Amino acid sequence: MNWVGAVIRFIVAALVLMLLGYIVPGFSHLSFWSALLAALVIALIGYIVEALFGRSASPYGRGIVGFLVSAAVIYIAQIVVPGMHVTILGALIAAFIIGLIDLFIPTAVR
Repeated sequence: MNWVGAVIRFIVAALVLMLLGYIVPGFSHLSFWSALLAALVIALIGYIVEALFGRSASPYGRGIVGFLVSAAVIYIAQIVVPGMHVTILGALIAAFIIGLIDLFIPTAVR
């Protein structure tokens, strides 16, 4: 994937995170720049988890483990991203919605 595709992927992820702030209880409203930073942090933490534990335990892995790791990554991202506040339930719902969006809009980079 080229750098343009990566930039587009992060912008779409930021827009999804901004939308989640309006529809998911326990997920704070984010500005575009905070959402973009959150998308970068989530991708970085996901990469680290995948490097340490393998593809099946990554946020992009299929099944319940991937779902729970994805929720944990979203929850942990609030430590780094200013203005992002997520409850555990909010992280679980957000991981579910992001998983649904990824199901219908697949991308080459994971």
